[in-house]
Amino acid sequence: MTRRALMAVLGGSAALLLLAVVGCVGAAIRAVGNDPGDTPECRETVRAEEAKVRTKRWDPPEELPGLGDYPEIHWQVRSLSGEPCGRAPGPVDWAYQGVVRLRPADARTLAQRYGFVPYASAVPAPLTSPADAWPALAPFLPAAPRWLHSRAYDEVNPATRWRTAFLDVEHRTLFFTLQDH
Repeated sequence: MTRRALMAVLGGSAALLLLAVVGCVGAAIRAVGNDPGDTPECRETVRAEEAKVRTKRWDPPEELPGLGDYPEIHWQVRSLSGEPCGRAPGPVDWAYQGVVRLRPADARTLAQRYGFVPYASAVPAPLTSPADAWPALAPFLPAAPRWLHSRAYDEVNPATRWRTAFLDVEHRTLFFTLQDH
């Protein structure tokens, strides 16, 4: 076989291989896009669940230590990454935000136990703050808060989720964010 013929055969084989790879990738994309779990009904259910403001006590309570027997909580959950309606591989990461109304003694004890300081002086500054509260939770925040922050509270065990918390002792309010990691 001449060099020219060999190059033609190799070039043709490479083109066929490329077409086969592109075809397989396209089929995989179509299969994921036509995922039976990825339906308008599923997406609507996820949106409804994310919009819901829950008032059930936080479970497990160890994820928000030192709150005592609080009288009120409002919290929400949202999908951060991954596809809750898809069957594609990969985990779904979730974010949670909540507002907890504490008993007066529990708010004072929490502030002292974990060394909460005025938020303006928190170094390094946390990535989220009560200003980032989701709209459905904003009505449960105090009108004129004096937020305190504690890096020690954010890092206390169990550290199964990334946690940031802000405390207003005067209004007996704790705002928290948790993220799966």
